[in-house]
Amino acid sequence: MITKVGLPRRAGERPRATTSIPHSQLDQQPPDIGELDAILAVAATWPHVELQPSRIAVDGSRALVLTPDSGHGPPEAFMAGQEFCHGHAGGDFSLHATLPLPLAEEAQRRGWAEPHYLVHAGQAPPTVVMLYAPRDETERRVILRLVRASYQFALGGGNGPSAHSGGHVD
Repeated sequence: MITKVGLPRRAGERPRATTSIPHSQLDQQPPDIGELDAILAVAATWPHVELQPSRIAVDGSRALVLTPDSGHGPPEAFMAGQEFCHGHAGGDFSLHATLPLPLAEEAQRRGWAEPHYLVHAGQAPPTVVMLYAPRDETERRVILRLVRASYQFALGGGNGPSAHSGGHVD
C-alpha cells in the first residue's frame, strides 16, 4: 500500500477554501494555469489514463480517468466512474484527487491538502481531498507525486476505507 511519499511541509499558511459546493480554493493561486496544465499533461501520458472533461467538477475542469481496459482499485479510489483526479477551471487551479487514507492524512498534515467539503458532510469517503494549486515548479513536483499516488491507488496499488457513500464529489 502507498502510505508515504516523503512530503516536505508546504510553505506558508493554508489557502482559504469554500465550505460549500463547488469546493474551491479562494486564494494563493498561481498567476496562470501553467502549473496545472503541466501536471495534467504528464499524467495523461501514464498507461491507462485518459484526459477527459470532468463528469462532476465545474464546467471546463479536466479529469484523469482510467481506461476501461485497466485494472482498478476499490470504490473509494474514484470520485465518479473511473475519474480519480480532476483539475479545476475558472481560475481556481486546485485539484481534487483520491489518496489512500494514510497518504491523504499525511498530505493534510504537511499542508498540501484538505478533506473535500463533502467528507465533512459524510457524503464522500475520507480518501477524497483537495490538493492545493501549485504556485511554482517546486510545488508542482510535489503535487504531481500526489497525483501519481492517486493514479496508483486507482489502479489498485493502495487501499482506503471500506465504505464509500457514492456521493457526488466536486
